[in-house]
Amino acid sequence: MRSALNQGADSSFARDRNISVRQRPREGYEAIGVPLGAFMAYPKLSLTAEHNDNIYATSTGEIDDMIWRVQPEVNITSNWSRHLLSAYGRATINRYQDFDSEDTEDYALGAAGRLDILRSATVSAGVDWAQLTEPRTSSSSPIASESPIQYDLTSASLAGVREFNRLKLSARYDYRKYDYEDGRTAGGVVVEQDDRDRDVQAITARADYAVSPATALFLELSKNWREYDLAPPAVTLTRDSEGVQALVGANFELGALTRGEIGVGYISQEFDDPAFNDIDGLGARAQVEWFPTQLTTVTLTGSRTVEDSGIVGSSGYLSTNVGAQVDHELMRNVILTGQVAYGNDDYEGIDREDDRLTAGLSGTYLLNRHVGVTVGYSYFDQDSAGAGGGQDFKVNKVGATLTLQF
Repeated sequence: MRSALNQGADSSFARDRNISVRQRPREGYEAIGVPLGAFMAYPKLSLTAEHNDNIYATSTGEIDDMIWRVQPEVNITSNWSRHLLSAYGRATINRYQDFDSEDTEDYALGAAGRLDILRSATVSAGVDWAQLTEPRTSSSSPIASESPIQYDLTSASLAGVREFNRLKLSARYDYRKYDYEDGRTAGGVVVEQDDRDRDVQAITARADYAVSPATALFLELSKNWREYDLAPPAVTLTRDSEGVQALVGANFELGALTRGEIGVGYISQEFDDPAFNDIDGLGARAQVEWFPTQLTTVTLTGSRTVEDSGIVGSSGYLSTNVGAQVDHELMRNVILTGQVAYGNDDYEGIDREDDRLTAGLSGTYLLNRHVGVTVGYSYFDQDSAGAGGGQDFKVNKVGATLTLQF
């Protein structure tokens, strides 16, 4: 589907003057696809070898291992002149060379569609299901569990957009259901995770007004409901909550140099149980792309949100994140990428504050339409302060991926 930053050229809100390094078509290196009547299928297979020097993300006694990863994937999309229908299926299979208790299989299926009612009015919807693995680096991942925690995530969305010359109105409904599997210690003791099962619903309304062909101001209001499956006496405290977010900002494209969206405002999450304090404060979301040359794209991102916590005694936390990524097209078939990000999680209800620093370097070489090779290095550093039980640790990963596509 078209993004908010890349719509039709006849729209007052079009942001398509520039093409980023990742978006740019590469003649002779693009997947051909398989025709299926009015649809095209794009199958892909990725094979990865990766070395991780701290597979359990611990502060002491780090253990390293070699991981072998297989990722089959297929994307199907319609080739109609109007409307859109797409679907996908993918899997990620990890096999550890020495510690098979870390072996995982993740799967995801989904479909989405867009109905073009008018040139200036669309309705879109999507549904997804995934079986996922919580990474060991997650603050909610229980250290005691012998194997990583897995969970099912079911999500659905419905959205509508209508443009009236300089005014654009949009609304969206999102639903997510989390269903966690219990872990087990090495001695067979159950590590309870059912208390994290929950349904999350959100409704968002937004109005954009184009003050010029290159700039639009917006107001966005959203409300969410987070309902947990277990309630007292099955658990000590209920973690149900309601939240709101109000953002004002601008969506812009300044000549051939930069484009993006920046919004700031207020966020608040109110908890049903009086034992939990409400969480509120400054809310923010930003993504800005800078094009110093046609061959280089610099992307800056930022956000401030309220997230649910999987830690006993904590209702949730304020999560602040900023990041930068540089993509450079060394040659038409050689892409270099560098990225760095910083995050801060300030927990409510317990004495804990986590700082995270992540960084990475990678290079992709496209041999032809069907074969590509990527090599990369990533770094993860967490510094946890307070008496709430967080760990300080570092994780270094080095890997190479062979991608086959048709």
